[in-house]
Amino acid sequence: MNQCDSALCTMFTCKFRTVTYYISVTPSGNDTPSGIFGDLGVWLLRHLPSDVLINVSRQSEDLGYGTVWIAGGVEPGVFDVIEKVLDATERITVATGIVNLWAETPETVTRAWHHLEERHPGRLYVGLGISHAPLVEQLMNVEYSKPLAKTKLFLDELDAQADPLPPSRRLIGALGPKMLELAAERTMGAHPYRVSTRSTAQARELLGDAFLAPELGAILEPDLDAARAIGRSSIEYYLQLPNYTNNWLRSGFTADDFSHGGSDRLIDALFALGDVDAIAARVKEHRAAGADHVAFQVLGDDPDRIAVLRVLAHI
Repeated sequence: MNQCDSALCTMFTCKFRTVTYYISVTPSGNDTPSGIFGDLGVWLLRHLPSDVLINVSRQSEDLGYGTVWIAGGVEPGVFDVIEKVLDATERITVATGIVNLWAETPETVTRAWHHLEERHPGRLYVGLGISHAPLVEQLMNVEYSKPLAKTKLFLDELDAQADPLPPSRRLIGALGPKMLELAAERTMGAHPYRVSTRSTAQARELLGDAFLAPELGAILEPDLDAARAIGRSSIEYYLQLPNYTNNWLRSGFTADDFSHGGSDRLIDALFALGDVDAIAARVKEHRAAGADHVAFQVLGDDPDRIAVLRVLAHI
């Protein structure tokens, strides 16, 4: 943790240890992607209770996080949640992580973005994603096919709108090589989910100079066995989704790593777990691998998100 001359220094005590953290403000006028999103963000589930979602977003802004990412889910309506977060905050960037391309249309995305851009200019960025076959087919009763072609068509139709959502205000939740290349060609970059540092390095190579903002599950739990148990609980469903397992195979894991809820090797690579220093080290590894921004998703059994985010702010 770095101290700056104008920082507000506060002591915070929790069950893990006493930590000194510093809150600093990103200089105004930095309109590069890294300046807009900041070094660290906060990733939140869309279906959290509204008061929790708003309170965590406000506190994240006060703590100096650059961005709040809101999960899109499998049904329409994420922009209603986004509007509440934008209304409740003043300056923090808000992004979707991600809008499900099977749940929205280019018309609804464009209309929602313009409405919110009018009310909160410059603050909303739209992450788009293809979701997963089991979710789309089982929960939405829609046939899932040709995800790359579906994404290209969606982008084409976005561009064809009368006043389109600019490519500089959209990202793709990309994992595979072709989707990452599409993100670099047609958007400002990629927002991958549940990735290792090796996957971040592979994504950077494919993206070139495009923006790269991985999500990172943060488990602030010094007992490593307990931390891994939280990771396994979080990853249980994802082990059934080919988009994720194929990406993990590409980044050096084997089918054996997917057995029994995930090997220690897999869990240790996909999450930042342990004490503050261990989480800080994992963030540093993602940055060294090419990440421009890292978005924390605080995990645990009914975690005190604000307390954990306070400890992790500006590590």
